[in-house]
Amino acid sequence: MAGTQLEPSSSDPIVAAHIDTAEVPSAAWGWSGEAPKTFRFFGWFFAVFLLLMIIGNHTGLVEDLWLIGCAALMVLILVRDIVLRRKPR
Repeated sequence: MAGTQLEPSSSDPIVAAHIDTAEVPSAAWGWSGEAPKTFRFFGWFFAVFLLLMIIGNHTGLVEDLWLIGCAALMVLILVRDIVLRRKPR
């Protein structure tokens, strides 16, 4: 029966694409990468969404300042990411 039996699972770390499962537990059962394009898209989406939330039924200026500040911070982070991606390493 040599070769027909599956080996029992061991406690050794599984190396998938040079990723240690001790550091990234999800690497043992599937994809464990990042989706930078998706993160960038949602970053821009939520920055615009925060600015659209200014249109509402609130009367105070404090809410508007928080929305503008958070959106500006997100845009600053996204622009910094664009600049760093274009620079050669």
